Amino acid sequence: MTSLSRRSLIVAPVLLASRPGSAQTYPSKPIRWIVPYAAGGPADALVRAIAPKLSENLGVPVIVDNRGGAGGSLGLEQLAKSPPDGYTIALGGTGTHSLNPYIQANIPYDPIKDFEPVTPIVSYVNVLVVNAQVPVKTVAELVAYAKVNPAKVTFASGGTGASNHLAGELLKAVTGAPLMHVPYRGSGPAMLDVIAGHITCMFDILVTVLPQIQAGKVRALAVTSAKRSPYAPDIPTMAESGVAGYAEAGNDLWFGVFAPAGTPKSIVDRLNAEIRKALGSPDLGQVLRTQGYDAWTFDPTEFAAFIRNDHAKWGKVVKSAGIKPE
Repeated sequence: MTSLSRRSLIVAPVLLASRPGSAQTYPSKPIRWIVPYAAGGPADALVRAIAPKLSENLGVPVIVDNRGGAGGSLGLEQLAKSPPDGYTIALGGTGTHSLNPYIQANIPYDPIKDFEPVTPIVSYVNVLVVNAQVPVKTVAELVAYAKVNPAKVTFASGGTGASNHLAGELLKAVTGAPLMHVPYRGSGPAMLDVIAGHITCMFDILVTVLPQIQAGKVRALAVTSAKRSPYAPDIPTMAESGVAGYAEAGNDLWFGVFAPAGTPKSIVDRLNAEIRKALGSPDLGQVLRTQGYDAWTFDPTEFAAFIRNDHAKWGKVVKSAGIKPE
């Protein structure tokens, strides 16, 4: 029997309750959660930690689907083209929504119009580190050192347009420090050259570089967040290290969950509630802390407003750095 003939046999109130997208019937089949990055990376580990709890809450399987490529843009393109029925969601974040639209030519989606923001899930921070032999102990001293040695002070990144590249460009914009950018193919090789003394400094994700800090291979100057990180409470903020206005000019890095544009509000609200419930689980909270994340959620309307603000803030940084879409 066709879907149409089945519907013709039931009365209107039941018809309304059984439509795709109604809160009463959703979900009734597995949900695909796109991770727009390769399997085995930090984003993948984050989603695979949350998915079992979300599956338990919703009562259906949540299947993780890695669709890496183009800095996350290929996976988000897949989401934008998916039916808005709540059965395909995706991880997005600072890169896919606030950076890629400015640094990638012909990006295949609109970060504001093509998605329904469901909820942020975590925030995380970068930390500015210098080679252990560089004669500075605060960010203010690094800025002064760079101004005295304008051709000598370099900062590495995982590539042009990467979040740690733009963190350095933001420092230049706020302080006027003449830091020379040296892009690498990934943050790992970049950090090795900072440790070896070939590069002066770089920004990197706190949890990634913390072992190098603890081993004395690099010196931490500041975290990029407005408050100190609970994972490294001895590392000051940029303001405490002598550079006011840095945290306000940019935002913490983040990941969140998105659905295709047009997904019914009842489904978005259900996903929001169940993801927030999952993130409130003590055992999941411990896993996220191990990964260096802070659980961070609010409602879809607030999330949409945050994305617009974040998109605009990082756009200013990209433009001030003179980065052209490629």
